[in-house]
Amino acid sequence: MKLLPIACALPMLVAACTAQEVRMDVNVQAIPREGMIPRAYTADGADVSPALTWAAPPAGTKAFAIIMDDPDAPVGLWTHWTLYNIPATTTSLGENVPKAPTLADGSHQGKNTWGRVGYNGPSPPPGKPHRYYFRVFALSQFLDLPAGATREELDRSLKGKVLREGFFMAKYGR
Repeated sequence: MKLLPIACALPMLVAACTAQEVRMDVNVQAIPREGMIPRAYTADGADVSPALTWAAPPAGTKAFAIIMDDPDAPVGLWTHWTLYNIPATTTSLGENVPKAPTLADGSHQGKNTWGRVGYNGPSPPPGKPHRYYFRVFALSQFLDLPAGATREELDRSLKGKVLREGFFMAKYGR
């Protein structure tokens, strides 16, 4: 059975998807796929964002958006990072992206669930490790959102603009 891209499973994000869609490959350099996130990228360490890479975008891509979230948080989906309006020529981010609303390339960062702008790493309660998804969306246009937008505003703005997406999942626990 072929899995549809996550954006296809969420019809509110894309106009139409088919089973032939190919997911973009996303990698986090310091973390093995489905492996444990090193302490440096968590609230228990330096709390810096890891370096990410992703596949070349499909034709028509104007920008990218990134969302890192934890679906296992006790209160429901917890957003750790949003970054959007990343230029289409970009296919990687270095480690420790500055926690600034607007980056040098014009990209914007939104507010995470803590209400802070920029990356804040995993900090789950003690117990079973949580899953953390780094999602990269190739977009048909730049998003009409100012820096500091909320996750809800970002989700609404993505509707109908996602050309393709990919994700990388890793875990962290205390």
